[in-house]
Amino acid sequence: MKVPAFLRRQRGSAVVEMAIIAPIAFLLLIGVIEYSILFYTTLTMQYAVREGARYAITGRTDKDPAASNQQRYLAVVQQIRNSSMGMFDTVNPVISVNNTTYASTSAYSANMFGSPGDIVVLRLDCTWKLATPLLAVFFPNGEYKFTVAATMQNEAF
Repeated sequence: MKVPAFLRRQRGSAVVEMAIIAPIAFLLLIGVIEYSILFYTTLTMQYAVREGARYAITGRTDKDPAASNQQRYLAVVQQIRNSSMGMFDTVNPVISVNNTTYASTSAYSANMFGSPGDIVVLRLDCTWKLATPLLAVFFPNGEYKFTVAATMQNEAF
């Protein structure tokens, strides 16, 4: 049986069309997934900073990883780290308390969360490195920068 001429010209066209469209479709799909991860990360870090602030207002120190000479500020940072579901180190947060920035753990001070009755404003400035070049076009330097914060009043402790 002889194949008509118009069908012979169509052979392989689906493969060529797929080869042209597939990279674009996969790039868009991965971009949507990464955009979803950005929202997830923002919400997770918002939860973590809220839990850290809730812990800070109690004046407790039991979460400090050091067994002796436990410090309140290290305990609060540990609570944030525990609540961030592993994203704390990924987003490299810069911690600010009451508009004072603590860029590294060596800069933390023993009274950074105040005393009973004080208002505590805990803020994290976070940076997420993007993996998808499609989204990197919309964010400077391929980084998504966001801030999460919580404000609470210290309890009597």
